[in-house]
Amino acid sequence: MTARGMLAYLGATVARAKRRRTKGLRNMARKVAAKPATIASRPAPEVIAVHGDRIACDGIGGALGHPRVWLQIGAAGFVECPYCDRRFERTAGRADNAPGVYEGASGH
Repeated sequence: MTARGMLAYLGATVARAKRRRTKGLRNMARKVAAKPATIASRPAPEVIAVHGDRIACDGIGGALGHPRVWLQIGAAGFVECPYCDRRFERTAGRADNAPGVYEGASGH
């Protein structure tokens, strides 16, 4: 195969891959748009009361947890962990002592 033939072949292959990717993205967007309310209407699996605005969550800790992520409670007064879906709500009363949750800048 000549260099010109190889370039034509590769160009056609890349074009086919782009068309397939675009079609796949359109199908995914259509599926997501069809069911937006079902995701938002589910309750959080666990609600934890905390005092601070900065929380670290690592699931339940240890081997059964997830990587530690730092979360910031905003104006809404709550934040949800993207890994375990725990919901942390700011409270002035008694805070929960849940495993795998760390408050404050030091993480404890």
